[in-house]
Amino acid sequence: MGPTFALSTASVYPESVAHGFEYAARLGYDAVEVMVSIDAISQDVDKVRRLRDYHEVPVCAVHAPCLLITQRVWGTDPWVKLEMSAEMAHELDADVVVVHPPFRWQREYAAGFVEGIARLEEQTGLAFAVENMYPWRATSRRAMDVYQPHWDPSREDYANTTIDLSHAATAQSDPLEMARRLGSRLRHIHMTDGSGSAKDEHLVPGRGTQPCGEFLEHLAEAGFEGHIVAEINTRKAGTRAAREADLLATLAFSQLHFARTREASAEGGSQTGSS
Repeated sequence: MGPTFALSTASVYPESVAHGFEYAARLGYDAVEVMVSIDAISQDVDKVRRLRDYHEVPVCAVHAPCLLITQRVWGTDPWVKLEMSAEMAHELDADVVVVHPPFRWQREYAAGFVEGIARLEEQTGLAFAVENMYPWRATSRRAMDVYQPHWDPSREDYANTTIDLSHAATAQSDPLEMARRLGSRLRHIHMTDGSGSAKDEHLVPGRGTQPCGEFLEHLAEAGFEGHIVAEINTRKAGTRAAREADLLATLAFSQLHFARTREASAEGGSQTGSS
C-alpha cells in the first residue's frame, strides 16, 4: 500500500472541474479532490459522478465550501455545508471531507466545532480532515488570528487532519514539526509551496522556501498511506500547456521524493536482514 497522489480541482482555476478531471486523467494522477466552489459543476454530485466515470479517475476527497468566496454556496449554515459535503463524498465513494476551522466571527459554530467534527465522523463514517490555516497579516510584523479554536489543528483533539504547505508558509510555521506532532492523525496533504509572505501563494513544490522534499521523505519514512494532493495556483499560467507543465511538475516532485525515500528504506532493511 502507499499514498494516493491526487489533483485538487482548485489547481486548474479559472478552468472548471471538468478540466480538472481531464488533466488528472491525462497526466496520470490517481484521483481527484473536488473543491466545492462557485463553479456550478462542483456543487452538482450527478455531474461530478459522470466526470469521474467518463475519465475513470476516482474521487478521493471533497473539500467543503469554507472559503469567504463560497460563504453562500449550499446556504449559510456551516453545519449544513459539512453535511452536504459528506453526502457528496458518500455518493462519489470518497473517504475524506476537507474542512477549514471556523472564522472567529462564526461564534456558535466555533464553540462546538471540535465536538461537532467528532460527531459527524461517527455519524457518517468519513474522515473530516481539519486543515491548518494561518494568521492574517497585513505586514510581516502584524498578525490577526481569525480562526477558532486555532489555525493549527495539532493543538486540538481532531482524529483526522490536513497539512497544507502553502498555509504553513504563510503562518511561518514548520510543517515538518506539525506533522510529527500529529503523527497518525495526519490523513491528507495539500502538496504545494510558499515563500513565507503574507499572501497564500500555492506555488509549485520546490519553487518556494518550504521543506517540501524533506516533508515527503518524512511521510514515506512514517509509512503514510493517505492522500497527497496537488493544490497549486495556476491562475497566471498563460496557456493550457503551461498549466499542464506545472501540474505535471507537482506530481513528479511528489512521487519522486516519496518513492526515493521508500526505496532507500527498503534497501536498508534488506541489507540489515542479510548481514
